[in-house]
Amino acid sequence: MALCIKLTVAKLIALAMFASSYLIKVKPDYNWVETPSLQCVMAPERRFDCARDRVLSKRECEQRACCYSPLNDSRAPWCFYPHSYPGYTMGPLTPTQRGQAATLTRATASYLPRDVSTLYLEETQESAGCLRLTMKDPWSHRYEVDLPDGVPQGKASSQDALYNIEYQTKPFGFIVTRKSNGRVIMNTTVAPVLFSDQYLQLSTTLASSLVSGLGEHYTSLILDLNWTSLTLWNRDMAPHADANLYGSHPFYMVQEEDGLAHGVFLLNSNAIEVILQPLPALTWVSTGGILDLYVFMGPDPQTVIRQYLQIIGYPMMPPYWSLGFHLCRWGYTSTNMTRQVVHRMHDANLPLDVQWNDLDYAAKHRVFTLDPLRFGDLKEMVEELHHKRGMKYILILDPGISTTSPPGTYPPFDNGLKRDVFIKNASGDLLIGKVWPGPTAFPDFTNPETRQWWEDCIRAFYAKVPVDGLWIDMNEPSNFVAGSLEGCPDTDLENPPYTPRVIGGRLNSETICMSAQQKLSTHYNLHNMYGLTEAFATYSALMKVRGKRPFVLSRSSYPSIGRFSGVWTGDVRSDWEQLRYSIPSVLQFSLFGVPLVGADICGFQGNTTEELCVRWMQLGAFYPFMRNHNDKPYASQEPYVFGQKAQTAMRIALNLRYSLLPFLYTLFHHAHTSADMVARPLFMEFPTDPNSQTIDRQFLWGSSLLISPVLEEGAVEVAAYLPPCTWYSLHNGQPLYSKGQFLVLSAPLDTINIHVREGHIIPQQESALTTAASRRNPFVLTVALSAAGSAWGDLFWDDGDSIDTFERGTYCYIIFTAEQSQVMSVPIRMNGALDGLILGGMQVFGVLSPPQYVVANGEKVKDFLYNNDTKVLKVSSLALPLSKMITIQWVL
Repeated sequence: MALCIKLTVAKLIALAMFASSYLIKVKPDYNWVETPSLQCVMAPERRFDCARDRVLSKRECEQRACCYSPLNDSRAPWCFYPHSYPGYTMGPLTPTQRGQAATLTRATASYLPRDVSTLYLEETQESAGCLRLTMKDPWSHRYEVDLPDGVPQGKASSQDALYNIEYQTKPFGFIVTRKSNGRVIMNTTVAPVLFSDQYLQLSTTLASSLVSGLGEHYTSLILDLNWTSLTLWNRDMAPHADANLYGSHPFYMVQEEDGLAHGVFLLNSNAIEVILQPLPALTWVSTGGILDLYVFMGPDPQTVIRQYLQIIGYPMMPPYWSLGFHLCRWGYTSTNMTRQVVHRMHDANLPLDVQWNDLDYAAKHRVFTLDPLRFGDLKEMVEELHHKRGMKYILILDPGISTTSPPGTYPPFDNGLKRDVFIKNASGDLLIGKVWPGPTAFPDFTNPETRQWWEDCIRAFYAKVPVDGLWIDMNEPSNFVAGSLEGCPDTDLENPPYTPRVIGGRLNSETICMSAQQKLSTHYNLHNMYGLTEAFATYSALMKVRGKRPFVLSRSSYPSIGRFSGVWTGDVRSDWEQLRYSIPSVLQFSLFGVPLVGADICGFQGNTTEELCVRWMQLGAFYPFMRNHNDKPYASQEPYVFGQKAQTAMRIALNLRYSLLPFLYTLFHHAHTSADMVARPLFMEFPTDPNSQTIDRQFLWGSSLLISPVLEEGAVEVAAYLPPCTWYSLHNGQPLYSKGQFLVLSAPLDTINIHVREGHIIPQQESALTTAASRRNPFVLTVALSAAGSAWGDLFWDDGDSIDTFERGTYCYIIFTAEQSQVMSVPIRMNGALDGLILGGMQVFGVLSPPQYVVANGEKVKDFLYNNDTKVLKVSSLALPLSKMITIQWVL
């Protein structure tokens, strides 16, 4: 069950339902007696900004009934709210169909334009650990986010809640505490709730300073709370500090004491600014919509993510081949050049599964077309990849549709115009922006007719080029002019009373007009969801057109995009800092329910170096999504362009990844079915370990593989933190017995340190140049025994490409166990997908005494070796069918 909390403000509904079963306490009105001067006495870190919309003089500040007190050498506000700032007054709670509700009223308007004087508050217990609070205007319709494809609304729960909630009636605020220990999770009484037409504000204290989330930003995993501001407004912007980037995810997680955690999600798609201060505290400011807040009580970090994903949806299951190595460049200018890249990769014995083309393929940069001279035989090239090499092919698809082709010559625009699928300007005419093909129109993916038109375009193009997936770029949406070629009207949507700190200073900077009209609402309300709605349309179209599991990669993102798409982290630079920050970027998206994520290996912009590219390939081998991609002005960075020593190091990393694909695929299965994370921060598995709470230079695959990459130029060692337990080197089984400490590990250029956690079994497979080939190879088990001599693992296996194999039951599932000097495989479900596949070998780490002999399924095994130094047992030359039960014993 999910654990979350919601408050709502909507039209009053018939109140004839029984009261909810858990206790809600209402605090009496505070009777403030302090003088105004005492009301303004507070430490700088406790100040909440009363002048966020603009700089105020002392007189202007006090006209807002706020305190004014300048500070030296501090980023704390000079104009701030006093202790009891006038706000809403809460009426009595009454039962509703889903929980409880109350009316909030203001006796006098706030300083904000078009202030909303009456709010409807609804509280719902979605589950024992999930509270939902919604506040909205009961008399005027405002845009409310509707996530695509029917993520169901939770049902009110009668379970015993893991939280208590208390209300302060005047001025209105609420306090959420953890029932088990009384810890304050949220306290919104520290600053006023504000609600006007284009400015919504809610502040709260935080339970600790260990806060993660609120992406997409170029930050560490743990956010800086020293008066920092994070803006959520999707923007075509290469990653760098203090900038709003491609995605918006208004969700954060707080690590508490003793391994507990909670999360908060504001379901709002407008421009949002989040202000963090060292109290610790946080303020949400949104430019529209409603306040629709979920509180997830955990109690542990992984449960928080599961609760969040129960609201936004579990991730899609990727095709198996998409976990292989992908190669792309803007600058593969012909099919012959693209063929040569594939040929050189495989000639160098470097695994490659998916070849990509950027916009080079398109005639005059128009999507759904082919350049007849350079890419006229693209269909033949793709069929060669499919049938001769067992590979897949993906190309880019931008949303901007060229508007300048002669009538009747470009069907995507001609048909789109007839079917009225494009976004309009405020006057109802076609909004024309400018992207790569020149003047362009932008599809409105909130319109069902647009989604059908998009599917028709993809179907027609697929008949020409049988692509295996689609890469949707420029979908913030990006625009090379501000708003449109004709500009934007001078309205409050284009120039709101408050604009968060966005790159460019205006909401329409490098995107379309805020007043643009879409089917559901104005672009002002829908902008952050544009990439999500395109991903949904593309995923649905591919499923229908190909009849196989879709692969979509999107740059723009919003909560729920993991259900339809993977994400990459955009136009990263080829430098060591961007290599290092790619780890927290990947981990942030894992928190957001997007497990299929990676950065452009070796960097997109700038010239890489051989050492940087080797280290990035080693780290990239452990991105859940692995793609090397760079920009055309810069030096080539395909693995084969480097020296033999570098190629060898890259080949080792690629072969290591390919050998681990059965394990990685199983992790994605658990993400898809149980909301488990694939790439995980260390604190997910070791929440009570203080050292694990802030680490973002290392990460885990699942619960069992620890990745410790080199992130500094010239380094041949890495200081790796090993949480308390025994860790075995995946390379040679050497054990490291950690009490929770940093160790210096050798890391020459051909090595990335990977360690297996005791008590786990990793299913592997002999690598090959493609997954089509590796999937036919023998399996190998890596068994990492605990101190008690036990271990556990599993394998999910299907055809790797069909839709809904788990849902339809067309898969295999095996559990592996180790105890009492034997390893067993127990087939739980079989459907034929593993027929003909064998277990060819096994390595067992932590076998403390030399075995006298080994028995596999009752027969003695000739080929086994034991290393007395590392305590590793290796068994080879097996040929045991995986579809049957297997027992392998070593007799001491």
